[in-house]
Amino acid sequence: MRNLLAGIALGVALVLAAALLFLTQGGMPVATRGGPLPLERFLASRALHHAMGRDARRPAPIPADGPNLVAGAKVYSANCQVCHGAPGEAQPSPIARGMFPRPPSLLAPGHGVADDPVGETYWKVKHGIRLTGMPGFEETLSEEELWQVSLLLREAEHLPGPVRAALR
Repeated sequence: MRNLLAGIALGVALVLAAALLFLTQGGMPVATRGGPLPLERFLASRALHHAMGRDARRPAPIPADGPNLVAGAKVYSANCQVCHGAPGEAQPSPIARGMFPRPPSLLAPGHGVADDPVGETYWKVKHGIRLTGMPGFEETLSEEELWQVSLLLREAEHLPGPVRAALR
């Protein structure tokens, strides 16, 4: 029994030592051109899902009406467009091309977060997403602005003309 426990302890120590060597000797991709490690995308997705918890299902306290969507368009243009692009842009910005993971195009049909619950988008805008380049705007935008831009993104595939004009 003692030999079995010693073998398990030695095995765990060897795995930890190998992981330490991998991380400290340049094995981990740290440049923006490096791809994700095995299981990285899965683990990050699960961690994000659990961090958002019930907040992801939170309804917006303001309506998705014209004035709020126009205000959300102004917030988006000033804070989000440089990474996530404008409507009709074929290429990501130079900043977005240099990021890993590459920021998604949020206003392109079928590519945004329009199918996500508005509370989930609100959480991401407010808190950001660690190790992705997505900043949190909790300290720079008001609660109303956070909700306005979140509603804009939820409605991105069906924006009225005045809102589209505000995004240009």
